[in-house]
Amino acid sequence: MRLSPLSGVLLAACLTQTAFADTTSVKTQTVVEVTKQGAHCEQDPNCFNRYHPNIKPIARANPGDLIIVHTRDALDSNLNINSQPKDVTAIDLNLVHPMTGPIHIEGAKRGDVLAVTLINIKPDEYGYTTIVPGFGFLADKYSEPFVANWKLNRMEAVSEQLPGVRIPMNGFMGSVGVLPGEPEVQKWLERESQLAKAGGVALPPEPTGARPPEICGPNGSDKGHCLRTIPPRENGGNMDVKQMVEGTTLLLPCFIDGCGFFIGDVHYAQGDGEVAGTAIEMGATVTVKAEIRPGMASVVRQPMFEGGSQLKKLEPDRFHAVVGYPFKEAGEVPPQWSYLDSEKIKPLTQLSNDVTMAARNSLLTMIEWLQSEKGLTKEQAYVVTSVACDLRISNVVDVPNYAVTTICPLEIFDN
Repeated sequence: MRLSPLSGVLLAACLTQTAFADTTSVKTQTVVEVTKQGAHCEQDPNCFNRYHPNIKPIARANPGDLIIVHTRDALDSNLNINSQPKDVTAIDLNLVHPMTGPIHIEGAKRGDVLAVTLINIKPDEYGYTTIVPGFGFLADKYSEPFVANWKLNRMEAVSEQLPGVRIPMNGFMGSVGVLPGEPEVQKWLERESQLAKAGGVALPPEPTGARPPEICGPNGSDKGHCLRTIPPRENGGNMDVKQMVEGTTLLLPCFIDGCGFFIGDVHYAQGDGEVAGTAIEMGATVTVKAEIRPGMASVVRQPMFEGGSQLKKLEPDRFHAVVGYPFKEAGEVPPQWSYLDSEKIKPLTQLSNDVTMAARNSLLTMIEWLQSEKGLTKEQAYVVTSVACDLRISNVVDVPNYAVTTICPLEIFDN
């Protein structure tokens, strides 16, 4: 076919237009972006680290808006790529879990449900995993500090402290939630106080280092009623659920009008259990979209989440697994049981129907296997289990030996 001169000119013009067309300026979404200011939470008016309904929103968004949130690392620390174990001991745990927010969702009422879909996580270039003495699932076994400094990109994390280990990115929001209302603050403080009186682990309000200071600090208006962010509760918060990856939708009951939505403590990757107390912790830029499900808090009374095929992508290609049972050494009182009748369980070599002890037995055996078969130190193995290996409840019926399995992906050791 032969083109006329005019047709050739028109065709060339169309091709030229197509080749140089630019869609960057075409916008289809309303964006609400909340940034960080200053080096730490204490310098940032968009940051808080306690929960109370009197904390004022720092931004407002409509349902369906793209909400972009810039977050800080979980410890609000000065850790960097050259950090040493001694730097871990300088961390102030009163500052943990700096949250970016709260964000008021227009039209949301107490009694509604906020449906938050995670769209994207952009990681910082640096992350860390720490062993903090006295903290973590095996706190009684690890008394020395340790830190793994990770170089991050969207594909994988590598660390000089764990040579030969590569952790793929499976990012999620370690802490995400809504503010409690006054009734929830009173209820949760009461039950945690009862637990503390029984000798259990419960963290009372602590004004030192609290943000915002005018509400939760030493001279704050509600300093005795600002909840700590370490335990997750019905409002979400520090849930550390690795399956809440991009594409999943988190359902949160609203306890105040506007919900008081926040994000923080983003994880690059984590094993189910986060057993060392930290995952691969990082700052990040998170994009979500929120919708309102009116009146649904009567059904969704605590966090739930939903999705599609995301869980399949989290499964390993190859693995080694250890099945654990509620066994222990005679004379041993694991820290999780120390607040109960420890003298009764002290001489026993197994406990009845105990998921915690089964998880501990499985995890300790996996750490021994990693040391023996992969040449890792005790600390390196603990970090690997925290960032990559999954604790799975296998059965809670085969009395007295409930079973928990630790599954470790072997592809993380591939060169």
